[in-house]
Amino acid sequence: MDYRVARERAQAAEERLQLPEPVSMRSIQAHLEAARGRRIVIKSIDNTPTDKVCGLWFGLDTMDLILHAKSASEVHRQQIVLHEFAHMVLRHEQEDLSHDYAKAFFPDLDPERVVSALKRTDLFDELEVTAELLADRLASRIRRSGQRPDAQPGNFGAVFG
Repeated sequence: MDYRVARERAQAAEERLQLPEPVSMRSIQAHLEAARGRRIVIKSIDNTPTDKVCGLWFGLDTMDLILHAKSASEVHRQQIVLHEFAHMVLRHEQEDLSHDYAKAFFPDLDPERVVSALKRTDLFDELEVTAELLADRLASRIRRSGQRPDAQPGNFGAVFG
């Protein structure tokens, strides 16, 4: 795998997003919802199907569903969700696993969609590295937005408008 190429792809994807400042998790989510024409639902799960899975993205018919493992910190949760956002932005194709495997862990979801999401578990795969690099870039944008002189403390903007 060529890390230089992965970094270039992540940078180009971030630039194509044209995120308006200030950048936050909510603003990225809203931007992606508008671009994809459907809502994104984010939920935590108690038990993941394998110890390698931190987050899963399911492109369902009416929404995008992101499931994430419970994390020790909000920063870790943010990185997991940003990584799944990055897969959406990068339009990563997903491979198949057994439908029986999918049904065992997610009996209420379409097995075809489950197997697609679960296949992305090789952390050194080029798609995963590129998604993580893009997630890092988005996290940096969020941090820089929070450091702006006109940034509001805490979550005042969301609460008070």
